[in-house]
Amino acid sequence: MDELPIGRRVAYWRTRRKMSQQVFADRLGKSKSWVDKVERGVRRLDKFSVVYEIADVLQLDVQLLLGKDPQRRPDSVNCIDQVEVEEIRAALERYDQISAFFYAPPEPPALPEMRKAVGHAWLTYQHAKYGVLARALPKLLRDAQAADTAFAGTEQSSDAAHLLGEVYQIASSTLRKLGEHELGWLAGDRSIAVSQRANDPLLAGTATYRVALALLSMGRARPALEVNVNIANRLAPGGPEDTTAERLSVYGALLLQGVMAAARIGDMATVRDLLTGAEEAARGLDGDQNHYWTSFGPTNVHLHRAAAAVEMGEGRLAIEVHETLNMEAFSRLLPERRAHHFLDIARGYALVGDVSRASEMLLEGDRLAPSEIRCRPLAREVLSDILRRTRGTPPQPVAELAEHMGVGV
Repeated sequence: MDELPIGRRVAYWRTRRKMSQQVFADRLGKSKSWVDKVERGVRRLDKFSVVYEIADVLQLDVQLLLGKDPQRRPDSVNCIDQVEVEEIRAALERYDQISAFFYAPPEPPALPEMRKAVGHAWLTYQHAKYGVLARALPKLLRDAQAADTAFAGTEQSSDAAHLLGEVYQIASSTLRKLGEHELGWLAGDRSIAVSQRANDPLLAGTATYRVALALLSMGRARPALEVNVNIANRLAPGGPEDTTAERLSVYGALLLQGVMAAARIGDMATVRDLLTGAEEAARGLDGDQNHYWTSFGPTNVHLHRAAAAVEMGEGRLAIEVHETLNMEAFSRLLPERRAHHFLDIARGYALVGDVSRASEMLLEGDRLAPSEIRCRPLAREVLSDILRRTRGTPPQPVAELAEHMGVGV
């Protein structure tokens, strides 16, 4: 890409933006013929003002257009842009299983390699590296889909389906974090279907958990509550063989998402009941664990108690729950979980009007996992609220964070 003439790079990025030459020309205020000549190298781009204008229309760092690495501040965070969202969408819209009826399936990657790549993707998510993950997801989705298609009807079919189900769940959670709720719902829904072929009820349980998260993000709290509780009831431990750490973790995670949906509705009785059930499940584990990538355990139950209080507008209660947190256990959780909690508590302090402490919590989350704060629409809303309530000039760290996130001071 670096060796390409600038006209070819313009054509490449215009195509990635799914713009016709005519649409691109209209946005630039140029003719289609002018665009065509630039892309073919017949016309030179020798004015930086025009190059910058093209980069602006393409929503692109001008350094990329010039064939160089983007110049970023050392502490900047690279989130996701609309092109990357569209690439993930395109991967989700593939129907390789149907194509396999008519054409030979593509050569799949080896399942051990896929398993390693999926594990790495999960850890990337749980370390809140959303931009990195978003750029890896299209290929990961295509590889997992190819493996699922190629191994259908073989002894490895359930393993391949399991991996594809996991990749759909990674995509669902990542897209939801970045505000792409409908795509998150689609990916979660795909995972439910694939999980049935994987013959793994716990994978189906975590897929349901992802769907419910997407529904809640779309404002569909009641359906989210119903689906969480329904599947949790099916996975509820009923005997010694049902009390494995894996099953307790998935069951508990479903209950905790039910807690959040009930809190959104304002159903305090259900919140209490589900938290009690989650606490009982957590007691069956040896501390906080990460089976099926749930991060479930006593500490995560505590974090959801605080988060539910925030959802119900009980900022003071959320702060009190935070102040009783076992910080040693909390420090062992992965960065995404901890930074998410700091965002919740920032909301709690904002609810009680303590702008200074709200800012501290937001900055603490940013130091721990910048993408969890800088890439999430929810965090932008919290920061905007903090800035509105701040008298005079905000502290320098808050002003710098606002600048990085594009939130007006």
